[in-house]
Amino acid sequence: METKELLKKVRQLEIRTRGLVNQVFSGEYHSVFKGRGMEFSEVREYQYGDDMRMIDWNVTARFNHPFIKIFEEERELTVMLVVDMSGSQFFGSQSALKRDIALELSAILAFSAMKNNDKVGLILFTDRIEKFVPPRKGRGHALRIVRELLSFEPTRPATSIKAALEYLNHVQKKRGIIFVISDFMDSGYEAALRIAGKRHDLIGVVLQDPRENELPSVGLMHLRDAESGATRLIDTSDARVRSLYRRLNHEMQETRKSLFIKSRLDDIEVHLDQPYLKPLIDFFRLREKRW
Repeated sequence: METKELLKKVRQLEIRTRGLVNQVFSGEYHSVFKGRGMEFSEVREYQYGDDMRMIDWNVTARFNHPFIKIFEEERELTVMLVVDMSGSQFFGSQSALKRDIALELSAILAFSAMKNNDKVGLILFTDRIEKFVPPRKGRGHALRIVRELLSFEPTRPATSIKAALEYLNHVQKKRGIIFVISDFMDSGYEAALRIAGKRHDLIGVVLQDPRENELPSVGLMHLRDAESGATRLIDTSDARVRSLYRRLNHEMQETRKSLFIKSRLDDIEVHLDQPYLKPLIDFFRLREKRW
């Protein structure tokens, strides 16, 4: 993609997602993702009803009447976007590919972090780490993340969520807010997910296309695995084939849901045949009620 065309797309995406950030997510983001702690701000004179434990005895002794310490939430957070760029992300039976939705969701989260003066970083992965952008603040950095997402071309088709989470734990030592954006069509990442979930506030954003859950009855069809390259001719008019396909996908989804529940991690299911705003808003509002 040429530089001029890339910059135009970055600007278009910023305009499209900035309104959503300002109107919908800014307040929810701030209230849902708390700061790391409280830091001292100032002292002021004691007022009736103030917590006696907050009295600053040194200042009180100096002025001969009570003063209390004021603390404010230490707001700065680190948000990491861990985005799947494997072959299955280039699938889409609706108006957009999984990759397109992942990109827009990443932009919304990056600009939300920027608006709240938080750091944001990026990890793009297939079955290896393809790109790492260390977390930083500012609009320019958020735009860089969007630019990386738009211009990125993976070198490998396979998936390893395990590799991505292990790398995350290696580069992100301090506790952060981690969004793993993927279809989670992988296995063997259970232990890595639990470890990352204990170290960080981890949220899985699960991208699902309806065609992956249900085969149409259209007769003989060549299917190709986007990651392994394997092809198979199947008869979709056979009800047993469609039933087996449906059952296997259902079992995979239930296994993933069970893992997140047992690990006490949040997930957001985004269906490509429905607007992605609703599950995102529902997640923010549901989580806000917990605090």
